[in-house]
Amino acid sequence: MNAKQVMKYMMAGGLFLSLAAGALAEAAEGSREMAMRKIMKGLGGNMQTVTGAISAEDWQLVEKTAPLIADHPQPSMSEKLRIIAFIGTDMGKFKGYDSKVHETADSLGKAAKAKDGEAVISAFKEIQTACYGCHKEFRSQFLQHFYGTR
Repeated sequence: MNAKQVMKYMMAGGLFLSLAAGALAEAAEGSREMAMRKIMKGLGGNMQTVTGAISAEDWQLVEKTAPLIADHPQPSMSEKLRIIAFIGTDMGKFKGYDSKVHETADSLGKAAKAKDGEAVISAFKEIQTACYGCHKEFRSQFLQHFYGTR
């Protein structure tokens, strides 16, 4: 075997190892729970807190919880890029739902501060509607793509 052949095999081997390492990293990334799932679970808990607080007319608790919904944590930039790549041209719709939740949660907090029960319920309904719309449009596809489940 001459030096050219050795170099050719070494380069091919290096390319193979590089591709294999990338595939393994991607597989590990895919099997790990995404921050987005944890964020959604946190939002679900906050929404349940608001539901209970509305029932008890505990406007102070609604006011305290509203910013946790409006300013919920965000996934890392690398996770956002994975989500954007998956959602593609529907990213505007996805972001629209998220923006609606942020804006309306601010209104929820203001209504609770004013102890305006009807406005609280109205704002909460808008948040729930935005959540439902996003879940209806994206959740099953998201779960299938990132977790292989529905």
